[in-house]
Amino acid sequence: MTATTRRVLCVSGSLRRVSSNTAALEAAQRLAPAVLELVGYGELGALPLFNPDHDVEPLPASVLALREAVGRADALLIACPEYAHGVPGAFKNLLDWLVGSLEFPGKPVLLLNTAARGSYHAQEALDEILRTMSAQLLTTHPCMVSLPGAGCTMEQVLASADRCAELRAALDILVEALPVA
Repeated sequence: MTATTRRVLCVSGSLRRVSSNTAALEAAQRLAPAVLELVGYGELGALPLFNPDHDVEPLPASVLALREAVGRADALLIACPEYAHGVPGAFKNLLDWLVGSLEFPGKPVLLLNTAARGSYHAQEALDEILRTMSAQLLTTHPCMVSLPGAGCTMEQVLASADRCAELRAALDILVEALPVA
């Protein structure tokens, strides 16, 4: 990363080995303009269950690594699935570990919605959670990237001109929100 680039931490809310949300973020990394450095976070499953009693020094190593990654990022790009009309437990756990952190409040966040028919229950809940956590949401609605469904790969995302255009539109929002000094 140089002084002319902005670091964006890409966080998938899915633990699936082959995840459409993760595929969209990986495709965004490939499509990102030179002024953005998109970095993936892949340790969602390594976080211990949140317990306020453990949110003290010394923090679990995986929590410290998460907070450091968030601290180094100029913004977060989040793609989160919907399970049972809500935010998946593992991803909510990640957010719970960030509630008490100094790195998260005020952090610019852009949400991607990869559900072809639109997953709106989880997106509405995620919007409320992130606002409560003092995130700076960059749009009033998640950016739609209509993927064919579960198990979509990065290659399938990149093979579609429409999906690439949707991702580039989301990346344009990040470029505009994160001016280069």
